[in-house]
Amino acid sequence: MAGFFRRSIAAKLSETLHQTEEAFVPALSAVPVLRKRQTADFRLSLGALRGEGTLPQSEDILLQAQRLATQLKRDTVVEEITADGGEVHFKVHRDLLVQKLLEAFGRGEDEKFGFNSELFHSLKRGTTLVEYSSPNIAKKFHAGHLRSTIIGNFIANLKRCLGHNVIRMNYLGDWGMQFGLLGAGFGQFGCQDKLTQNPLQHLFEVYVQVNKEAEHNDELKQSARDFFLRMEQNESRAMSLWQQFRDITVKEYRHVYERLGMQFDIYSGESCHRGDAQEVVQQLQSRGLLKTSESGTGVVDLSPDGDMSSVCTLLRSDGTTLYITRDVAAAIDRKEKYDFDEMIYVTDKNQENHFHQLFQILHAMGHSWSDRCRHVPFGLIRGMKTRSGEVVFLEDVLDEARARMLRNMSQAKTTKEMVDPEDTAEKVGISALIVQDFKGPLQADYNFNWDRMLQAQGDTGVFLQYTHARLCSLIQKNEGLEAATFDASAVEQTGISILQHLLRYDEVLYMSAQDLQPRHLVNFLLKLSHLVASAHRELPVKGSPPSVAQTRLLLFSGARSVLVSGMRILGITPVDKM
Repeated sequence: MAGFFRRSIAAKLSETLHQTEEAFVPALSAVPVLRKRQTADFRLSLGALRGEGTLPQSEDILLQAQRLATQLKRDTVVEEITADGGEVHFKVHRDLLVQKLLEAFGRGEDEKFGFNSELFHSLKRGTTLVEYSSPNIAKKFHAGHLRSTIIGNFIANLKRCLGHNVIRMNYLGDWGMQFGLLGAGFGQFGCQDKLTQNPLQHLFEVYVQVNKEAEHNDELKQSARDFFLRMEQNESRAMSLWQQFRDITVKEYRHVYERLGMQFDIYSGESCHRGDAQEVVQQLQSRGLLKTSESGTGVVDLSPDGDMSSVCTLLRSDGTTLYITRDVAAAIDRKEKYDFDEMIYVTDKNQENHFHQLFQILHAMGHSWSDRCRHVPFGLIRGMKTRSGEVVFLEDVLDEARARMLRNMSQAKTTKEMVDPEDTAEKVGISALIVQDFKGPLQADYNFNWDRMLQAQGDTGVFLQYTHARLCSLIQKNEGLEAATFDASAVEQTGISILQHLLRYDEVLYMSAQDLQPRHLVNFLLKLSHLVASAHRELPVKGSPPSVAQTRLLLFSGARSVLVSGMRILGITPVDKM
């Protein structure tokens, strides 16, 4: 709905400055709401227009803004135009602001709100493959994989809402020398009964023990190399044990993903490309790209001057492939199978060089689509611990979040009676994890803090859920009220602030689509929740005249719709009672 106002202001500018409306739309944005003073609704950045050549750069920008504000005439849409620094600000008629935004919600267009904006006309839509989570099999789901999982889910949700065909892929770490170690170690330390009773815990214990033994046992190291070579050669006994480890792990992981409220279209893995990896080696050789180093490994020269100052190893001296060899094979296979328009990898920032090399190798092999591959890196979580110990598994974190939230809910005086308190505590706890993770830039490390994360007030996932539950209660108590006409005076300034904030929703989604950072959306929803809290206190529905009550209820209903829309993109399941 912001598009209606943006387009009206652009038409006014077009008439005055004799340029097309399209020249002004990108330079117009909704003004962020300020607590201590009223703001205009839209602002025009003259700096952006000067940069595009629409306005001359030789003139003083402040004088330009003042003259343009004077030249532009008020009309039935805009009631006030002012210059503010290098910007021109526009305030729209309050009755029209209320009418246009509440009409959109009244017509049942809640789900489309923000997504049918002209800002998205320039976005190329197509098939997006997102690879995320990607834990290593034969290990319990470590909390370190939490960030990849929830960030990848956010990106996939956002792309789908913007009209992309999204393929969600979990690329398991299910191949490599570590499975040589595990296979050799299971022969010595493994127990089939323990594997049946508590599979991932037992495999974890075996892996820890074999790694410790291998540090000073050359014979065990050689056994591990031999076991992996047998896997590479598809030897049946080695492959049978490996397959057992893989099947057990995927089954356990599906349970964790179910708790997080997510699912994948494809469970792939390095193992799917072990044959393709040898084919990649042959292609590199035939193109003259694969060279043999002094130590006998196969390398590709990635140095700008071709002087071997920067190389990437793709083949061990014994002929076995590496992680990056299989990644090259996987990328080529995915393009052939899914014909994606873009592929996004979500992993920690320590792998930035790996993906830089991967894209370079694909380009050197003649794959022009390599420039449509993108790595979204993220920082580390510091201090994530549970009471049970130093090694942090994700299920332990989810259990503790649920337990702490359940305790907080039982102690709160405002907690409503609910059918399944544990399920509510689980959903709210996961919301808290997600919001704490998403508030800052993805590449930044952050300090995990249980107490801060689970606060009911402040900028937390708990506060988002509390706001949603409160709005649900308000709407439920006033069922049957339908707004036939809008009473703009019923909204008052507190409600106007909500509407002004909602004008920014399409811009926030657009920013998120550009840089794939969830913080824009998180901060928008937190601000919306604070504005709703103020309006809830100052704009009563019950006991108000019918037209006032109807208008206010539609305002709160619209705010709830946008809150739900944004929460679902973030991967948060809204709860109705708290």
